[in-house]
Amino acid sequence: MSAKTVAMPRFAPARPLSRLPVAHAAPQLLVGEQRQSRWMRRSRRSAIAVPLAQRLPQGLGTWLALGFLTLSLGSGFVLGGHWQTMQDNYGEPRHMFARALGFGIDRITISGLAGLSEQEVLVAAGIDSKTSLVFFDADEARKQLEATPLIREAAVRKLYPGEVSIALTEREPYALWQVKGELFVIAADGTVIDKMDDGRFAYLPLVVGKDANNRAAEYLALRSKAGPFAQHIRAATLVSGRRWNLKLDNGMDVRLPETKPEAAVQRLVSLESDYRILEKDVLAIDLRQPDRVTMRLSEEAAAARADQLKSKAKKKGGEA
Repeated sequence: MSAKTVAMPRFAPARPLSRLPVAHAAPQLLVGEQRQSRWMRRSRRSAIAVPLAQRLPQGLGTWLALGFLTLSLGSGFVLGGHWQTMQDNYGEPRHMFARALGFGIDRITISGLAGLSEQEVLVAAGIDSKTSLVFFDADEARKQLEATPLIREAAVRKLYPGEVSIALTEREPYALWQVKGELFVIAADGTVIDKMDDGRFAYLPLVVGKDANNRAAEYLALRSKAGPFAQHIRAATLVSGRRWNLKLDNGMDVRLPETKPEAAVQRLVSLESDYRILEKDVLAIDLRQPDRVTMRLSEEAAAARADQLKSKAKKKGGEA
């Protein structure tokens, strides 16, 4: 058996481990950062590729032009006073819209009227032809009505589709009160109802002077004692808070006593019945003394009275 010679492979001498090259790990991107980076690159490529005119919404210029035109017209409409004129003529937009839908105020019923007129009630309630039923505030109207001095209570209801119902309870005028040159309508307890601005309450009895409003019932009681003669009593003035002076329709003043003024009024009625004093030229009658009556004549009547007395005296002297 022949022997074969086998050549052994040559190996390079081994390097020390410290001299071998070391592989370093490359920096790794997180998944989210990788997606964001790809999106940014894609966006930059899209922005470069698509023109600006194509990236804007379609019709944007038309809408901007219409908006500018609308703003210009609206500003001119407001600044030019047309908006205010339209509201003055047709009311607020909400009322105009509600009336266009058929919710205008077509009928108004008012009950309990005595001293007020219908127009005064409507003005106080804030109702006019430009008001719609939908936006009409019934509670606010009630408050405004009750703020009117002549109205004690008010009830306001909305009845759809187009009716407003108003029920009033007025304060009853009792007398007129004149103080410091002003004239007021007062209630029975002396409460001032309203200032006398017209002749609607001219028929009421008149009291004059400080605190006379709180004692008006006394004056009306005196008038009731005069019977038919009361129609000649025009007013009463409270003097120093103690007694009354009566003013008759012919201008005559009648001074009543502090105590038992009713008896003095009865004496006044008897004087008219017996002597027709209203036809005499008398300026004032003083009834403050229970046992006598003092009269003050006018200048003409006093002069005539003096001449009459002189003539009587001469006649008596001649006879003597």
